[in-house]
Parts: sequence; structure tokens; C-alpha cells
Amino acid sequence: MSQLPDSEQYEQVEAMLRDEFAGIHPAATVNRCVQAAHHGALEVTGHAPASLVERIARKHLRVLATAAAERR
Repeated sequence: MSQLPDSEQYEQVEAMLRDEFAGIHPAATVNRCVQAAHHGALEVTGHAPASLVERIARKHLRVLATAAAERR
């Protein structure tokens, strides 16, 4: 993934996570989590490689899925 420009890497991360969480979260939620992960990584570490953004966003999405399941 590192050979692509950052914007394309983030688009790939979003697409992969949309597929992974299809039926659990709408695409807009996945996109917001990726954006939040990107901004959070920049604030905390000063850089936001796609691999870090992916890991953070995936954790956010898992937590949201757990919280939604507990409300049922």
C-alpha cells in the first residue's frame, strides 16, 4: 500500500473496512471512523500512515458494533 499516494491509500482502507463491516455499519460511519482515525493519528503522533489509520478505525468500528449489540 505504501507505493500509492496517501489519498488513495485511505480510499483503499475505507473500501476494505466498508466491506468488512457491511451489514454492521453504514458506509458513512466507516468513512467517519477513518477520518477520525486519520486526524487522531496526526494529532497524537504527527503522522498518519494508512496502516495506523486502518488499525485505529477498525478498533473504533468494533467498539461501535459492540455498543450497538449491547443495546439490543
